[in-house]
Amino acid sequence: MPPGTLHHRVTAALSNWQLDDAEQLLQGVERDPSPYVAAVPADDAMEDAPHSLGRAWADTLRAELLVRRLRLAGFTLVGDPVSSDSSTEPALDLHAGVAELLDGTGVEADPRSEQASRAALAIALVRSAKAAFDAADDDLQRAAGLARHARIELLSRRIDAAMDEAVEAASLLDPALPPGVLLVDTLSTLAGVLADLELMPLALDYQRRAHETALAAAADPEVLEPDAADPDVLVAVAATRLGELCAELGEGLLDDGAPESAAPYFAEARQLAEQALVQLPPDASGIVPAQIVHGWALVGMGEQAAAIGPLRAAVRLSCAAADRARLASAQLALGRALRRQGDGRAADEHLVAALDLATEHGLPRVRRASLRELCTLHADLNDAERALPYLQAYLSDELDRVDERRTRWVELFGRRKSLLETERAAGQLRRQAYEDPLTHLPNRRYAEARLDGLLAAGDVPALAVVDVDRFKSINDAIGHPGGDAVLRVVGELLVAGVRDTDEVCRWAGDEFVILLPETTSEQAERALERIRASVVGYPWSELGLDVPVTISAGIASATRGDDRKTLFAAADGVLYDAKRSGRDRVVRLSAVTQTRAPASPLDAHFGPAPDRRTEDGPQQEAAALAPVPPSPLDDALRAVTAVREEEPGFASLLDRPHAPLGAERPAEPLLGPLPGTPAVEDAEPGVVEDAVIEDAVLEDVVVEDAEPVVLGTVAGAVETDVVWATGRSTEQVLTLVREARREHPDRPVLVLRAVPETLVALATEHGGETTMDAAASAAAVGPVPEPSGRVTVLCSGGADTPVAAEAAFVARIAGTEVVRIDDVAGSRTRNLFADRTVFDDTDCLVVVAGMEASLATMVGSLTDVPVVAVPTSTGQPSAFGGLGALMTMLTAATPGMTVSNIDNGYSAGVFAARVARRSGRTR
Repeated sequence: MPPGTLHHRVTAALSNWQLDDAEQLLQGVERDPSPYVAAVPADDAMEDAPHSLGRAWADTLRAELLVRRLRLAGFTLVGDPVSSDSSTEPALDLHAGVAELLDGTGVEADPRSEQASRAALAIALVRSAKAAFDAADDDLQRAAGLARHARIELLSRRIDAAMDEAVEAASLLDPALPPGVLLVDTLSTLAGVLADLELMPLALDYQRRAHETALAAAADPEVLEPDAADPDVLVAVAATRLGELCAELGEGLLDDGAPESAAPYFAEARQLAEQALVQLPPDASGIVPAQIVHGWALVGMGEQAAAIGPLRAAVRLSCAAADRARLASAQLALGRALRRQGDGRAADEHLVAALDLATEHGLPRVRRASLRELCTLHADLNDAERALPYLQAYLSDELDRVDERRTRWVELFGRRKSLLETERAAGQLRRQAYEDPLTHLPNRRYAEARLDGLLAAGDVPALAVVDVDRFKSINDAIGHPGGDAVLRVVGELLVAGVRDTDEVCRWAGDEFVILLPETTSEQAERALERIRASVVGYPWSELGLDVPVTISAGIASATRGDDRKTLFAAADGVLYDAKRSGRDRVVRLSAVTQTRAPASPLDAHFGPAPDRRTEDGPQQEAAALAPVPPSPLDDALRAVTAVREEEPGFASLLDRPHAPLGAERPAEPLLGPLPGTPAVEDAEPGVVEDAVIEDAVLEDVVVEDAEPVVLGTVAGAVETDVVWATGRSTEQVLTLVREARREHPDRPVLVLRAVPETLVALATEHGGETTMDAAASAAAVGPVPEPSGRVTVLCSGGADTPVAAEAAFVARIAGTEVVRIDDVAGSRTRNLFADRTVFDDTDCLVVVAGMEASLATMVGSLTDVPVVAVPTSTGQPSAFGGLGALMTMLTAATPGMTVSNIDNGYSAGVFAARVARRSGRTR
């Protein structure tokens, strides 16, 4: 198959309408008689493997053979009559043809049944070949197959389908493709299709490229060696085809009355034909086409006498070779030469022969040219009776062409309309992807891409991270619709306060970012101060608010080499400084000047903040010590105070101070505040974290963006913020983690039950601050404390492993060393119990079991180490989703064992870590 010798022989036979010869050649490459017959797969063939390209080419050539036979019988590929005359017979029944192919139900003597079978088989072969070409990774092979399929569609007069195939083939022919025989053949085939579609300028361009490719391939012997192709023949054939198109284009210009414009094309055609005749061997099959093009060019240049002799020889050679397509072209060229020389009778004979051959074998360009020459001939002879039928046929063809053009314009209109609709939909999707639906500002995705682009281009932008202060209280005061209105107004004020080159984006929730290209942090600070003042001065009472809305902003300026994450982390860090310094302020950080609140966690990275009392004077100190504004936490504190003041009920219990566990051993961390811790009202204002309301339980109280309160935080205690990813999107989890990190940068944030996409997003956003365990579906963001004590997690394996992994991961993040022992079941249990070091070197045991629920009781009875039993929902159906294991553990009489709820590795890990930390051991 292509570009081999057999392929070219079959192609030549098909082009010359030597259909019996082509069929005989194809028998050597056909493995199956029909796609309707199941093929016997080879022993080494892969299951569901696509057809090979060789088989696809065989199917393509065989389909073209069948279509040509249908054309000779007067039908197209889809069974329609070729002629539009109403007197012709009806279309073929393709369903009957398929039935005959499947079970042989057709009538052998019925010629229509035979043609229907051919049409059905051709359609199946075309589909099979197209599927194989589409599955190929070779663009050139696909383009070659599409060009041949376009020619098949033209033979069936399916103009739209041929156009689609040609366009797709052209899109695959990249100019960077290396030269070769297959590329030359594909370009030439595509040029012929475009010429039949009356796109002559495009056809000439592609054939010229084919000629240039042939010259490049001939100049490199290594290119043609695998194909065993003669470089001179390759170049000569490409030149002949280019000369034929030039001569045809020149002839069209002559008919249009533009001989001056036609002359250069005839001259080029003559030159190309003469070069081809010099390059071709005397016995080469390309001699006759080159002679025809040469004679055609001479006739166009007015040298009819010199052209007639070679053209008569071309006619004789074409008749001897039974090459009908070539014979039609030779007859047309000779008849044209004789007409222009004045020999009307001989011209009529040759032109009629050309017309008959073109009509029979589907050569539309030769047919139209023959009709035009015959009309002109008999008009010159004043023979109206003979000229009229040719004129009618010519006009009928022209009307068909007009109809085809009209159809193409309608289709082009529809395609253009669809393209515009697609572009409009794509623009809408882009807006949806990069626009926040509430504020209509660019969203976080756009901000990240834009910031990456600025930094990659070498720009040094400033980045401002802006947060609306106490937005939760705003929502509580005027509702969520009112809160949405506040966000829209804040966004408008931000846009109004920056330059046209700056970009305001909504990051998440009540947080915005502003990208300020080529801006220092000092310049950005002045701009944000103006914006902050405009936000405070806005008439918020119109939205139902009694107090003004304020914003806090953190600004960082990029330096050369910074990336997006580094710059955002810096700006986000100084935003935290603005929050902890009292809100309603702008704090900046740059490589030159640092203006931050004191005692910031960023001090470890950027050095201590300057002393504002010495730089700014007493007034700044007084401002920094202003009373903390009221927050929703005050209501909760007043409720606790009211309960304490009541005499009956639990008043005595609430008033009685109790020392926390660990207070009697100074070496162990305290697990609660000491008695006598100052009340909230007495707490020092300013920085407040880890709010503890002593001896009170507050249910259903959600305090967001409120001033935290310090009530005796114990140094050394390790607790984590927990984000449950179940039922939350990745973006929601990332937002919660960011908020937790902003509020408590010194402690890790634990994310549990997360899908892999969320884990990857966390690692991407937080980089080296992320600790991850895929088996536990968990991650921790932030500093992991040094381990104190040891926890051992035992698991019976199998489906219990994820719960065990969760318990182990939580215990490690909670500040203890963890050892995991899996597959503790059956005989392996005895080996475990024989090694007493497992129990001697641990401070707490976590036993995770479902089907092996008795494992926890066995471990608890053999050691004095505290045991945390975790029942799981795995096991037999009779286990009732873990209830069986839970009841087994709860009803056990084993001392020193506590039981968590089903599948709760988190609680078990936290409890075990607290017990292990009390031991004070550091592994």
